[in-house]
Amino acid sequence: MSLFKHLFSLDTLDKRLTNPSKAPIEGETEADPAKPIPRSQLPAGASPSLWNTPEFYLYYLVFIIAVPSMFRAVYDVSQPSHPAYKNFEGLLSPGWIPGRKVDNSDGQYSGFRDNLPYLLILILVHPFFRKIWNLGFPLRVQRDRTKQAPDSNGLIYSPEANARLEQRVGYDFVFGLLFLCALNGFSALKVLIIVTINYMIAKWFPRDSVVTLTWLFNIVTLFANDLCKGYPYAQIARDTFPFTVLDPNSHWGTFLDKHSGLMPRWEILFNITVLRLISFNMDYHWSRSWKGQNRHLEKKQLDPSNLSDRDRVDISAPSEDYSYRNYLAYALYSPLYLAGPILTFNEYISQQRYASKTIDSTRTARYAIRFLVCFLTMELMQHYIYAVAISKGKPAWEVYTPFQLSMLGYFNLHFIWLKLLLPWRFFRLWALVDGIDPPENMVRCVSDNFSALAFWRGWHRSYNRWVVRYLYIPLGGSRQKGVFGVLRACLNYLAVFTFVALWHDIQLRLLMWGWLISLFALPEVLAHMIFPKRKFEGRKREYRMIFGGVSVLLILMMMAANLIGFALGLDGLQEMLKAIFASYSGLVLFVVACMTLFVGVQVMFEMREEEIRHGIVLSY
Repeated sequence: MSLFKHLFSLDTLDKRLTNPSKAPIEGETEADPAKPIPRSQLPAGASPSLWNTPEFYLYYLVFIIAVPSMFRAVYDVSQPSHPAYKNFEGLLSPGWIPGRKVDNSDGQYSGFRDNLPYLLILILVHPFFRKIWNLGFPLRVQRDRTKQAPDSNGLIYSPEANARLEQRVGYDFVFGLLFLCALNGFSALKVLIIVTINYMIAKWFPRDSVVTLTWLFNIVTLFANDLCKGYPYAQIARDTFPFTVLDPNSHWGTFLDKHSGLMPRWEILFNITVLRLISFNMDYHWSRSWKGQNRHLEKKQLDPSNLSDRDRVDISAPSEDYSYRNYLAYALYSPLYLAGPILTFNEYISQQRYASKTIDSTRTARYAIRFLVCFLTMELMQHYIYAVAISKGKPAWEVYTPFQLSMLGYFNLHFIWLKLLLPWRFFRLWALVDGIDPPENMVRCVSDNFSALAFWRGWHRSYNRWVVRYLYIPLGGSRQKGVFGVLRACLNYLAVFTFVALWHDIQLRLLMWGWLISLFALPEVLAHMIFPKRKFEGRKREYRMIFGGVSVLLILMMMAANLIGFALGLDGLQEMLKAIFASYSGLVLFVVACMTLFVGVQVMFEMREEEIRHGIVLSY
């Protein structure tokens, strides 16, 4: 039981979750004890446990009935005996579980699943070559007899730390270039041109124009990459020599396009690199400003080898660290290049100079086991629940019952969650093995969310941190109070989610998704204004019940928005809803589903309270 608790603890997932963001990392956190905490030892703001109350025994009964029924509904429609099976059978592939085919019809996830053996080789080869690099280029500590002066932030870095930075970044630079060439072949030149132009904006243009030019250049790059389909060399050749007759099968443009590496469509995953380019330029811009030079002067006694999570991000690197080599090493850092998680430039340099105290072989091993458990869960789901193939196979919704339809939508959302979680955790695991600790992207299960705002803080968490630092706070955030403050915050949310939608992909359905998310945040904001928590001191049960009802509404809206953006589209969702509500049984199902969601929300509330009892307070 102790091993199980350690494996699925927040501490294993990400040490940042159990350590205050403004405090240096401490030692290993104890697993949650099995016995309840006495009332006298409860932290401030925590309430006594409700797990053993009659109310929660009723909730357990609901779970025992509801959860197996949910799985059974989708399992039944995935059987060869179902009338609609022939509609999606062609989308299924041979599976490794006897008697079952596998639903590998999602193009995005199948790319990761099919190439996982090669990625596993990379996760072993990359650290191995680093060891060889370290033998060939050992640490060269340059000691100066004169006393070292602190940098602009009042920090003094040891010669050993500076030598470690040089050694590690040198390897990242070389391996990153080789990795890029293997991935994109001759198209690597296009990536390097874009990356270099962004660097020139930061270094060559007046400081007052850097922020505007950085955002303008990178947003234009996103649109241009999409509209020009990655700038094929064949098209460049035709545009460069419009009056020359070129053999489409043998001219130089076609030759270069045919040798575009393992991933010819380099622009598909370049969006994640855009975030790193903006991070470098913004961090460099702030390091040159008066605020960047002096905001941490009062912290001269900080130990640079044991900075807090917040300080690693906020404290600017020394000016000489914003070099082209370091920039390329960061932008092309192999473990995080394809999908993230996102690490800011400041934190990358900080962790290269001083290894994070969160790097621990035991914790990394537990994280690897946890990844394996998630991967096997996805495999079982793909072999027994064909929700994705059904939604892609021109479904005749009328052959499904309202309950089956609702569960198809529900498990589509779980597939989306897992197909994003697995690549993010794999690449984070690769970084952990390499000695770099990026933020965990997925903190909670998709079914363990009742707040629209908290959901987006914990879903693609490193991206949320990036958006808050480089976009939301510069826009003004939500610091202003009152009605105008709420209006300003809502407009900022709209701007942020418009960028988020366009960053994901330039499609109308994703733009609608971004706007719906902004709209659906309003009920939660209004509920907190009308029913502030301070008015319910001593009446936590009433507060739970009121916000339980509000949360059910939020969950339904979040499910609708995500099905539109990432699964069914607006037309597909409309057809599904029409089929669900076409009969009286569909209306009854909706009422029962809301009641079941209410029970689930109450359990989620108590799970958050359990975290507070153990001194863990999360905003998601």
